[in-house]
Amino acid sequence: MNDHQGDNADSIHDQGAEIEYTPGKCNIGIREIRRRQLVGGIGLFLTLSTIFGFYHQHTSRIDRLTTFLPAVVMSIGYLQARKRFCLAFGLSGLFNFGTLGKTTRVISEEDRKTDREAAIRLLLQAIALAAAVTVFVLFLPIPTK
Repeated sequence: MNDHQGDNADSIHDQGAEIEYTPGKCNIGIREIRRRQLVGGIGLFLTLSTIFGFYHQHTSRIDRLTTFLPAVVMSIGYLQARKRFCLAFGLSGLFNFGTLGKTTRVISEEDRKTDREAAIRLLLQAIALAAAVTVFVLFLPIPTK
């Protein structure tokens, strides 16, 4: 058992598979995962809306760099959901497998360090994914003004 405390349940069942706090690997339960999926979906909608707007406004390649912002929202949301790991919780030394908004503090300094490192890796992966989407959009054959 990991060295942490709180009144949240340490684990939940997700379609038969037990999910529990694992330093650097899993710090959110199904409710928090669904919240991250929603954020990723909003980011996807904003990214596609931005691209659609570029096409209809005949936007220059330089202006298309703004795709990065909604793409990073999309990337962070989906990567957090996929990895079952919240970036903010990882940086803050928290986890949650219970009620939304009710977090538990990770007690072990070693576990908090592992979580911070995982959070930074996740952020870098999200930035790289958003950059790839942005480069793709830069080279779409959109007529310019």
